[in-house]
Amino acid sequence: MFDGGLTMSFHKVNCPPVVGNLSKIRSQCRTRPNPCFAVQMSSTLVQTDENGDFYESKKISGSSSTELKSQPQNSLLSQANTVGIIGGVSVLSTLIFLEKLVWWSSRNGEECVPFVVCSEQALDGGRRPVHSSEVNGEHIIIQNLRQKRIFLEKSGARCIVMPCHISNAWHDEISESCSLPFFHIGDCVARELKEAKLKPLDAGSSVRIGVLSTCETIAVAPYQQKLQNQGFEVVLPDKETREHILMPAVESWNQRDIEGARNLLRIAIQVLLIRAVNIVILASDVLQNILPREDPLLKKCMDPMDALARTTIKWAKSAKKGFIISALKQQSGS
Repeated sequence: MFDGGLTMSFHKVNCPPVVGNLSKIRSQCRTRPNPCFAVQMSSTLVQTDENGDFYESKKISGSSSTELKSQPQNSLLSQANTVGIIGGVSVLSTLIFLEKLVWWSSRNGEECVPFVVCSEQALDGGRRPVHSSEVNGEHIIIQNLRQKRIFLEKSGARCIVMPCHISNAWHDEISESCSLPFFHIGDCVARELKEAKLKPLDAGSSVRIGVLSTCETIAVAPYQQKLQNQGFEVVLPDKETREHILMPAVESWNQRDIEGARNLLRIAIQVLLIRAVNIVILASDVLQNILPREDPLLKKCMDPMDALARTTIKWAKSAKKGFIISALKQQSGS
């Protein structure tokens, strides 16, 4: 678990495109310290019982760590703008989201948004595959995610986010009885696109938004419903495009055929653009990594995690401002 606070050095991480278990990550990833950057951050390692209560924790700052007393605690953080983050399928994708949250919120010398992170093992090497259609399998995953949400609430989080395309398919179930703001990634995307005031490319039609995902249904559903609620027409790749272009692009990427993967993904995006979509949402961590950052096609694409990060930072800054105003009023009143 991590919360914003003390200072640690920033590292650039070079990782392979396909992330497996943690042992593979350790053997294949290389980190290089960059002395030019530093972020305000500290790490809190916490163990909980099955009810989400704390029974042991450690505080880490830099290279040293101090063990805290092994006793239950009510809250790790007390900041009014603390963000609780439920990690997703990939540890790397969670770290990428954290990087955006840290750097975007600390621009212009501002303090980094305080946060607590809790990863979900059921979505990453758990006993049941995340794509399982079994009712019992989904129930276990939902229960695990709900426990993580409760843990974050007890940790002092004042809002909850899930930077995971798949987890948001169960957002309603996970957020049930949650009294905190719990941002849905599909809502964040739909809201930003609505505010962009896009114009239809075909006369007499609605604004069309394309969605590409490596998961045919479960990762698409959170976006499809929210976009349609905002009046957008959602365009998905047809069966032929999916089977003969999109999935082969992923297979090529996994086999380290970088150029082949890029060419196939470009074709898949172009297929949707030909169908007069304004924007193509890349609802997959793998698809986000394939094209180089300078590829002009990315100007027609959207990373949902960017929208989630922007919404989270906007909320955190507003919550902090509200807390400061409230404190000043109390001080002047006394």
